[in-house]
Amino acid sequence: MSQSANPVWHGTTILTVRKGGKVVVMGKSANAPLRTQAGVYCNVRPYGPITVVRCMPCLPYSQNKEVFDVDPKTGIVHSEMNSPGVQMAYANRLFLKLVNDTGKLGRVAMKPTQAMEDGINAGLHAWMIKGTKFEVGRKYAVDPYEEQKERIDRIIALLPDDFKDGMENWGGRIEQHIADTNYGLLLWDLIEKRDCIVLATDLDGDRLTDLLADVSDPLRAFSGLVAKKLGKDVDTSALWTDLGYTTGNGRDMTSVMHRMAGPPIHEQTLGSADAMLLRLLDGDESMGGTKQPYDPRIHFVLIRDAYLDANPDNAELRKWLDDALETFDKVYAGTRPGFLEGYKALKEAITPWGA
Repeated sequence: MSQSANPVWHGTTILTVRKGGKVVVMGKSANAPLRTQAGVYCNVRPYGPITVVRCMPCLPYSQNKEVFDVDPKTGIVHSEMNSPGVQMAYANRLFLKLVNDTGKLGRVAMKPTQAMEDGINAGLHAWMIKGTKFEVGRKYAVDPYEEQKERIDRIIALLPDDFKDGMENWGGRIEQHIADTNYGLLLWDLIEKRDCIVLATDLDGDRLTDLLADVSDPLRAFSGLVAKKLGKDVDTSALWTDLGYTTGNGRDMTSVMHRMAGPPIHEQTLGSADAMLLRLLDGDESMGGTKQPYDPRIHFVLIRDAYLDANPDNAELRKWLDDALETFDKVYAGTRPGFLEGYKALKEAITPWGA
């Protein structure tokens, strides 16, 4: 496990985990060119019972019919957004493979009734499940493939000849939803602990994962209000865990980006360093500010995920990482320490790997 010989792309550190060829990058919004160069077509974000497969970039929504078409050379759905149809085909196939392999319910989050790109995206999905064993419950009113067949066939022509090989044996249950519906469904799936996988564009996937990351805190707070109304003093965090829920507040939501060729990329999402410094200088952590002290747990969770993927049979490494994560949770449980105090506590409690 070592840093790559040439670790800088676009000012971004690349950490290559040599065994297994896994890659970790420090993620920032400016990484879009890096993702494009690396051939990224989607990222997969599991959290609690819900996994979001988010096609990248795939940014609907255009309603300008004058500029709408599919480029037969590139497969780009040309509008104001230029969504790449080939990437959506790959994301769709990964979504179907996950549904097939896990037995989880599949939900499609498109808006073909309004966004013209999503007419193409939903049509690619409809073409993809033809000849498979997938059962579709809720269906779009019209077959979006037949509606946009000529344009979708231009994208299909750019895919490898063996793109659907083996898919005739894939199966599972899929529900096709208008994208907006998924926001409410996500809440029900989370509350009812329903295992499901959602296929979304970059635009909707961003909002779905943000909601997934943020919603547990208000649900816990609301349960506290109900308990108080009933005359009970309840530790809602403990109650949440006792009820079998595993989601915190998004600090441990992993992100794995898949690409056309080469190993997946584990993206280590980092908060802005200058924003962190401003919080410290403003006294927000120590003088009754609005934010709790920073919790660096997510960075460790993402690094742990990457190293375990690269070293699946290393029981000693797994134990060290799990013990370190347990230490993180002890240090940051309850009233969080300030940034520097927390760092000092972690340094004192965690013995470095190999020491």
